[in-house]
Amino acid sequence: MGGESWQQHCEIEDEGLIRIKKHGDMLVDGMLVADPEVLKSTGDERSIQQLLNTASMPGIVGEAWAMADWHYGYGFPIGGVVATDCDWGEQGGAISPGGVGFDINCGVRTLSLELSVDDIPDLERLSRRLNGRIPAGASGKGGVELSESQLEDIVMHGANAAIDLGFGHSDDLTNIESNGELPTAGDVSKRARQRGLKALGTLGTGNHFLELQVVEQVHAEKLGLYEGQVLAMIHSGSRGFGHQVCTDHVRELEQRYKADNGRWTNQEWGFTLPDRQLAAAPIHSKEGQSYLDAMNAAANYAFANRSTLTQRLRDGLKAELGVDGEATLLYDVGHNLAKMETHTVHGKNCNCYVHRKGATRAFAEQPVLVPGDMGTASWILSGKQGNRAFKSSCHGAGRILSRTKAKKQVDVNKLRKDLLSKGIIVHANTDNSLAEEAPEAYKNVDDVIELTTAAGLAEKVARLRPLTVIKG
Repeated sequence: MGGESWQQHCEIEDEGLIRIKKHGDMLVDGMLVADPEVLKSTGDERSIQQLLNTASMPGIVGEAWAMADWHYGYGFPIGGVVATDCDWGEQGGAISPGGVGFDINCGVRTLSLELSVDDIPDLERLSRRLNGRIPAGASGKGGVELSESQLEDIVMHGANAAIDLGFGHSDDLTNIESNGELPTAGDVSKRARQRGLKALGTLGTGNHFLELQVVEQVHAEKLGLYEGQVLAMIHSGSRGFGHQVCTDHVRELEQRYKADNGRWTNQEWGFTLPDRQLAAAPIHSKEGQSYLDAMNAAANYAFANRSTLTQRLRDGLKAELGVDGEATLLYDVGHNLAKMETHTVHGKNCNCYVHRKGATRAFAEQPVLVPGDMGTASWILSGKQGNRAFKSSCHGAGRILSRTKAKKQVDVNKLRKDLLSKGIIVHANTDNSLAEEAPEAYKNVDDVIELTTAAGLAEKVARLRPLTVIKG
């Protein structure tokens, strides 16, 4: 960035918004959903630098955004939102796998139960039953074993194919982003297919979870929610299938860039980038279209995975609670995707690919699902008219401790006692996975929500308190 300090170019744009004026290699301004106090206390300069780097993507339009839960990621900051013009240059602006992430279409779905927490006779027994039915962990152990043809249907048709296999209800589809299916030719590697054959219907590890939650506060009369109501939230993605898709395309694209005076250049496309992890292809190039096709295939796998997990949840609830265990899908939305959308940029309509990496779509009146940490709360928001961030919002609380630091600093025994004292029952495969996801590893989700709403990106619907948590 030419030796300039980004702090010199900062200005408060509005409540909850900080603008970093373009300088150095930036083609557009950067926008942070933050306030000066948050900016001062964040401490990780790397994620700010990543935001500035994304502002130099070829064909970028508008501004480069970082949502309120922004933190350090691969190439793009997690919480990053960047749109590139489909009609820029000869083959369109840049499409970057790093702007989507390795867990393609990692996302959240929330279901409502028509009962209150007092209607559950034995929460501990229900928790144990669900833990036994919901496979979690790094491997695909316990997943649905698919035939090659069944996997092909999943890859092509997402949640629709899962429902055809008996995993989900047809009524669910209207409450899933893109109705649970993105267009694809399904062109992915043999290794990706191998990894997808046995992982369907598994949570995974890391920050993935299934929670039963209670509605603690209702802020807007939407979605028919009421205080004391029990909800279920599932956070999972495309598992090893999506990770392999991203790995394949990151490897292929990064090899096309050569070091050039501190930058990375692809002479064929005329792209120059400040970080090799931003490696990108033009949208309409063979390589760009190949990635988008494979990304959509992985997104379909993720939609099917969450549908299958939902069926396993429903079966467990029904077995324990009978008819009271019926669960209705409120919404399912991804937060690691690039989608072609039309947005107004500088007063004109622009067809662009919007990269959302750790950010969720927040179209007007659309439910926005924001998991927090397992000891505090999660939120349901609603997209707001006039959202300037390419109709995007935060997707979670956002890490402040790396997983390595969390494992070193967190006393797992104390954590379990603290959670139990709050009435939160936790099932985790390992102490390490529990420590990595401790509440102190995350920003305060309520503060993140306040910034998001202050910035005019979404409005509050309900605050949800965890009751039981199942993790890998």
